[in-house]
Amino acid sequence: MKIAVACNENQVYGHFGHCESFCIFDTENGKILTTETTPNPGHKPGFLPNYLADKGAKLIIAGSMGGGAVEVINERNVEVIIGVDGDATDAVQRYLCGELKSTGSVCHEHQHADECGKE
Repeated sequence: MKIAVACNENQVYGHFGHCESFCIFDTENGKILTTETTPNPGHKPGFLPNYLADKGAKLIIAGSMGGGAVEVINERNVEVIIGVDGDATDAVQRYLCGELKSTGSVCHEHQHADECGKE
């Protein structure tokens, strides 16, 4: 299964569409087989969810995400886990162990994008 994580360097980023890159993990039988990093091709409504689904992602992990992106991802039968922070590889490992849960941290207003996921 391919898992895409919105990242800045190797850290899960707070807002899906504004990350610098996506770390894409190829996993099988609870183990990470390979990891590739692809630059964020640009933040346009509906584009990134389809871009990642077309790359084969079956799960997307991010700090926060807009409701429109969540809808597009769900339409593509891709799972979403949001409200995550910390190291991207650690987040994927926690998911593979059944320990990573979504907090449902949906960003509703793009003018507040810099505040998403912050307390």
